Amino acid sequence: MDREQQILLKEIMEISFVLVETSLYLDTHPTDERALRLHNANSQKYSELLSLYQARYGPLKYTGMSGCPWAYINGPWPWEINFDI
Repeated sequence: MDREQQILLKEIMEISFVLVETSLYLDTHPTDERALRLHNANSQKYSELLSLYQARYGPLKYTGMSGCPWAYINGPWPWEINFDI
């Protein structure tokens, strides 16, 4: 896994964390407009980064995939990635 791929994957993971946290917060504060804007902005960014990653390196998720052989088995497994960035 090259450095650019690591950077992009790390950014996707960070935004994914923000989305989980803002979702949990919005469960108890559904009228917080600022939190909703933050969540929506990060949701858009996540979609863009995920599309970019998948176009460059292949799928990150098994959903929506078809065909064989499965491309994700060719890359490192999550526990094999050493984030040196």
